[in-house]
Amino acid sequence: MQGNVNQITVTQAKREASSIFLAKVFNWMAVGLGLTGIVALVTAESGIALNIASSPIFFILIIAELGMVFYLSARIERIQAGTATLLFYGYAILNGLTLSVIFLAYTRSSIAGTFFITAGMFGAMAVYGMTTKKDLSGWGSFLFMGLIGIIIATVVNIFLQSSSLYWAISFIGVFIFTGLTAYDVQKIKNMGEKGILEQGEEAIKKGAIMGALALYLDFINLFLMLLRIFGGNRN
Repeated sequence: MQGNVNQITVTQAKREASSIFLAKVFNWMAVGLGLTGIVALVTAESGIALNIASSPIFFILIIAELGMVFYLSARIERIQAGTATLLFYGYAILNGLTLSVIFLAYTRSSIAGTFFITAGMFGAMAVYGMTTKKDLSGWGSFLFMGLIGIIIATVVNIFLQSSSLYWAISFIGVFIFTGLTAYDVQKIKNMGEKGILEQGEEAIKKGAIMGALALYLDFINLFLMLLRIFGGNRN
């Protein structure tokens, strides 16, 4: 009887730790998305978005973003939590600058509508990742291969300009990023259950930032794929 009570206590403690850590991750993600949205809207309103879209600045920003993600992922164990925080903020700002160009291609109503669709789908898959008893770790390699395939197909279609490939990438991309949302949320949940809250404030903050970055990327990419499908063209 005592053993069962102890087991229940341990399980409850793990769930509480997981909930606390997930809350930290989602808070950081919300900050990142909010910062990106504000920067994108201000940049579009000011007319700077047109200059970004019509110059090499756009590609420079893309390269800078990729560099920041790779650096943060590779160096997270060595850098300070404060540095990781600044990099996350910096990435959110740069992404806001690049995403400002969508206001040149799509109507604001379709952007807003797609955002809410994305939020609904993301929320549903996040809940699934948090509550399912199924181990989603096996999804990782499959989804990663799908992600690489999307990247390659996107680059190829820059030259082919195939409408069929464009739509295939969009629909497959929605499938990939909804799956990644559930996968990443369960992985973050497991980090909480495995005791990351016991590793000190530095480790907690860095873990939360990396988790937030993963979910931020899932949300943004899902949004962009859905925008390709549902977005109303300004032209």
